[in-house]
Amino acid sequence: MNQVEFWTGIGVTQSSGSRYESGYVMPRPTGELLRLVYIEGIDVSQLTKMDFEIAQFIKQDHPDLYHSLQSELRSKSATTL
Repeated sequence: MNQVEFWTGIGVTQSSGSRYESGYVMPRPTGELLRLVYIEGIDVSQLTKMDFEIAQFIKQDHPDLYHSLQSELRSKSATTL
């Protein structure tokens, strides 16, 4: 992966990415996008605001369901490795 591909993955231009690499402070949202895309492996182009609202609703209003789903997904991920 080259620099253009890397930065394009989160919607940042290569020139902006170069500034961050040169020591400029990276905005927090950019850092979070980096984490989501390259650490968590999330394709952010597939997410919608509604996806986040649903997750937040389940987490706040139905914590038992949230934790149950979280456990199931962890188990599923462990078996697919």
